[in-house]
Amino acid sequence: MTGTFEELIASEKPILIDFFAEWCGPCKVLSPTLQQLAQEEGENLKIVKIDVDKNPKLASKYKVSGVPTLMLFKKSELKWRQSGVLSLPQLKSIVQKFA
Repeated sequence: MTGTFEELIASEKPILIDFFAEWCGPCKVLSPTLQQLAQEEGENLKIVKIDVDKNPKLASKYKVSGVPTLMLFKKSELKWRQSGVLSLPQLKSIVQKFA
């Protein structure tokens, strides 16, 4: 990831942040869904995975207490946030609201 987190989320294009951990079972379940979402919505969305164990300050700043936690930013504004595993149709409908 280049630049700061603040620069990243300032994008005009929606940014879906996946706060995850290597040891997290549900995170592993969500990963293929996010890959599929990236393939289908690639033009309209950027997906960034952030390991909470390697970025504890960022996880703390955004009060990430459970993983996976997904956050959708657009122009530095948090548009949506949810913890847990979502299906591809659920994620697509959320992303398309903000595209």
